[in-house]
Amino acid sequence: MEVILKEDVINLGYKDDIVKVKDGYGRNYLIPNGLAVMATESAKKVLAEDLKQRAHKLEKMKADAQDMVSKFEGLHLSIGAKVSSTGKIFGSVGPIQIAEALEQQGLEVDRKSILLKEAVKEVGEYKATVKLHREVQVEISFEVVAE
Repeated sequence: MEVILKEDVINLGYKDDIVKVKDGYGRNYLIPNGLAVMATESAKKVLAEDLKQRAHKLEKMKADAQDMVSKFEGLHLSIGAKVSSTGKIFGSVGPIQIAEALEQQGLEVDRKSILLKEAVKEVGEYKATVKLHREVQVEISFEVVAE
């Protein structure tokens, strides 16, 4: 079954992508939750016209994302966490804490666009990827320190 995504869906695609999914996933999850519509011929024509009209706006959004990459250059975050005597963190550091640390630096980033390769459960240096646009992403380094 082919569907047109109305919103970004993690591990599936971005808004306005035409993707193939299993029938049950499309009929029982994507379409009822308003995340996608059936990719009929008329829907594809409407999508093509919309994309043509929005091409300029999308280029501007991509350019803004590329400009924002320069703000992340040389950025090093320090995130405090409660730590046991062995150096293990009580809980873990996730995208929410990274987004808050970026906000303190004056950078507004959605926590859903921050990707971690592994769970952060110890004090140390780590890297995270921030997706600013579907084609623009930047890697930031952060350090977890004891509070």
